[in-house]
Amino acid sequence: MEKYEVKLTKTSRYSYYLVIPKEMIKKYGWKEKQKMTIIDKGRGKLEVYDWKKR
Repeated sequence: MEKYEVKLTKTSRYSYYLVIPKEMIKKYGWKEKQKMTIIDKGRGKLEVYDWKKR
């Protein structure tokens, strides 16, 4: 498990973004504009999954 330090940046009044390292994008096979599901697990932990069609 590698550790990366990233910066949270505000883009507008209600939106923020994180820059995810290129190595992680390649590792999981994510593509530009891909839909993702983010679950708040509390205590500063988030889970990120590929978005699944219903």
